[in-house]
Amino acid sequence: MESLIKFVENEFVPKKDFPNFSSGDTITVYYEIKEGEKTRTQFFKGVVIQRRGSGATETFTIRKMSGTIGVERIFPINLPALQKIELNKRGKVRRSRIFYFRGLTGKKARIKEVRK
Repeated sequence: MESLIKFVENEFVPKKDFPNFSSGDTITVYYEIKEGEKTRTQFFKGVVIQRRGSGATETFTIRKMSGTIGVERIFPINLPALQKIELNKRGKVRRSRIFYFRGLTGKKARIKEVRK
């Protein structure tokens, strides 16, 4: 049964070409919003807190600060409204899910950047 599900995912779910990113990276996600009959592109720039799932059900969570309030958003990787993902900075973190990042403020909330 699992092989049948994987076969359907591989054949019928369209693959989009996004850059490889992981938790700790700062990315910008451009996605389409429909308001009535109009559509417009909006972006969400923040730090990736986690990636979870695999295949067609994979999602990633981004956190940004809007003023003094933290805003998190979960995006499915196969969302049809996703237009592109830009990788702004690579971050160096030790964990794959950095939920402790929610409680940090000020200089402690900085993530070291990986230089190439």
